[in-house]
Amino acid sequence: MDFDYSEEQLMIKAAARDFAVRECLPGVVDRDEHQQFPKTQINRLAELGLMGMMVSPEWGGSGLDTVSYVLAIEEISKVDPSVSVCMSVNNSLVCYGLERFGSDLIKRKYLTGLARGIKDGQLYIGAFLLSEPEAGSDATSQRTTAVRRGGEYILNGMKNWITNGNSASVYIVFAQTDPLQGSKGISAFVVEKRWSGVQVGPKENKMGIRGSDTHSVGFTDVRIPLENRLGEEGEGFAQAMKILEGGRIGIAAQALGIAAGAYERALSYASQRKAFGVSLATHQAIAFKLSDMATRIEGSRWMCLHAAWQKDKGMDFSLSGSMAKLVSSETAMWVTTEAVQVLGGYGYVKEYHVERMMRDAKITQIYEGTSEVQRIVISRNILGKRTATSSEESLRKETIREVVEAGMGEEPLAQN
Repeated sequence: MDFDYSEEQLMIKAAARDFAVRECLPGVVDRDEHQQFPKTQINRLAELGLMGMMVSPEWGGSGLDTVSYVLAIEEISKVDPSVSVCMSVNNSLVCYGLERFGSDLIKRKYLTGLARGIKDGQLYIGAFLLSEPEAGSDATSQRTTAVRRGGEYILNGMKNWITNGNSASVYIVFAQTDPLQGSKGISAFVVEKRWSGVQVGPKENKMGIRGSDTHSVGFTDVRIPLENRLGEEGEGFAQAMKILEGGRIGIAAQALGIAAGAYERALSYASQRKAFGVSLATHQAIAFKLSDMATRIEGSRWMCLHAAWQKDKGMDFSLSGSMAKLVSSETAMWVTTEAVQVLGGYGYVKEYHVERMMRDAKITQIYEGTSEVQRIVISRNILGKRTATSSEESLRKETIREVVEAGMGEEPLAQN
């Protein structure tokens, strides 16, 4: 049984697939090799209305559903995850965060341009700044501070692992406004990259998704107008956790796309390549690999779609989103590794793509919460549901507490 897609969703899937093949595939190996930001491709995504897919048309977006978003991310990720991660950050983290928590003033000033991806004829995208050198999984250990002085805040600190760090014009920044309050002392702000005191560090030399620009961003006495705060003081950590819940669906779809793209290449190669006088795919060792790939990918796809469907219906998707992200990222790493094995020596060289896909897959197990953190979220959900006295709110607070106390590595939560 197939998912019951609407005609519009199928059109978006086809358009994204066509975009990926026509405009992302040419030069993808060179962009990876030279760590070249895919500006041309991101500009085209903006023209197609895919940089603010789920934002209301009132604020410049396309007003589409999360299922459509998952379909588009998957198709683009089959070819170039460096393009899809830029798209994911702008959609899932920045636009969603501003529409959910921003004032009408912030939406008019920033969201309308970010949802379109273009402002004054120039690329206009955002970045999400949560992680710090000593605050990865433990996002409550923020050392960046925003001190209120009259009608503004003075921002000082450092953020790292920031996707779109140099290409973005707008940052959502999380900082301590009351360090004595711990997680309840964190607030969120909209900061413009062009402001005095903002410094972008060197580009990180990464293993995978090398086309996306990942940088550290520093702040020295940056003056933030009071109206650029998201919500009230102390609400930043809760806002970040809510935004990241939605972001996990985007990363799950990215991982799904990476896995599906590697599988398609492995299947094509195995069907055409002959070994011992017959098609490589007819050898049981290879046929079983392909069958396992297809099965795991299909399971991941259904989990992604289920989480997206729940989000679209206004249901609690914390559990389904974490499950989708965990399973899809683990699937991506396994499938891409097996795809290299199927292609043999060809799989080890760049022009056949799967070695790049294997490198790209790894980060999906790390950012938006590591696989270890997802297991904590999932376990708290399923164990909490066995206790009749556990309310949804107390369960959510307990989940956050355990994630914070786990300290499962320093994954870049803010990098997509």
